[in-house]
Amino acid sequence: MDNLTHSLAGAVLGQMGLKRKTGLAMPALIIGANLPDIDAIATVFGTQSLAMRRGLTHGPIALVLLPLILTALLLAWHRWRPNPKRLPVHRGWLLAMAYIGTFSHPALDWMNSYGIRFLEPFSSQWFAGDTLFIIDVWIWTALALAVWMSQRRERWGQADWRRPAVAGFGAVCAYILANGLITGRAEAMTADAVASQHGTPPSLVVANPVPVTFWKRDMLWRDADWHGYGDYALGQGATLEPGVQPNRLDDNALVARRDDPAVRAFMFWSRMPIVIGYRDATVLTDQRFTRSGLPSVGGVRRDPFIVPLGAPAK
Repeated sequence: MDNLTHSLAGAVLGQMGLKRKTGLAMPALIIGANLPDIDAIATVFGTQSLAMRRGLTHGPIALVLLPLILTALLLAWHRWRPNPKRLPVHRGWLLAMAYIGTFSHPALDWMNSYGIRFLEPFSSQWFAGDTLFIIDVWIWTALALAVWMSQRRERWGQADWRRPAVAGFGAVCAYILANGLITGRAEAMTADAVASQHGTPPSLVVANPVPVTFWKRDMLWRDADWHGYGDYALGQGATLEPGVQPNRLDDNALVARRDDPAVRAFMFWSRMPIVIGYRDATVLTDQRFTRSGLPSVGGVRRDPFIVPLGAPAK
């Protein structure tokens, strides 16, 4: 998820009462909620960054070490800049806040179709929940309102200041559950439709969440050789686009560049790799990012989700 969502999640946890456990609890929760994204520096490597993102810093070793480092830095800050208005700092509770904030990050990242490698470096398997769009305005709204209302009540000295944060947290959990059920239903109906129209069930179906309209999904399906698209809307069911398209993973342009670092990184990352001819280039891309069309060729060359392979096939 985007970093605003992670930050708001940490803030809501604090307003639920955790910030009263120790001084510096809020920084521990909010910074911890963003901390695994230190791997964002890898984006300077372009396409090759795909093999680095959402891996090592989101895996078990990092999830153990990063809160320890954060706690040490916050304790150092507390010693350097003591504040008499600050609650007493309890090392054990501060470490617990750092862990809670940090663990919230992979829990949210798993919810979208981009994916996360929970077990890196022990396993490079990708996991994806296909439940939320990577930027969800409804979650932004619910969490922001919950934090604002809770802080306002706290400033006014009301005893129930935690209640809006608890309600907001519950609402977001219910929203995520509902979206998970929508995704499960969409994928099941699409698999049945593909099997009915094409004779065999697909090997993979992905219900790609879309912005704002959380009750809809872009449907993507594939088998070893072919892929196709469709739509799903709650209350209307699943529909498939006519026809299928080849995956072309045996394309000569791709085979010739299998050892190219960018190609290797992309194939490691991609859940739904396809090769397509696009304007003046044959490109390797991912089916999840082709539904709305590809950018101009100049954009293709700068897009980490697209690897130009050469001239188009004849």
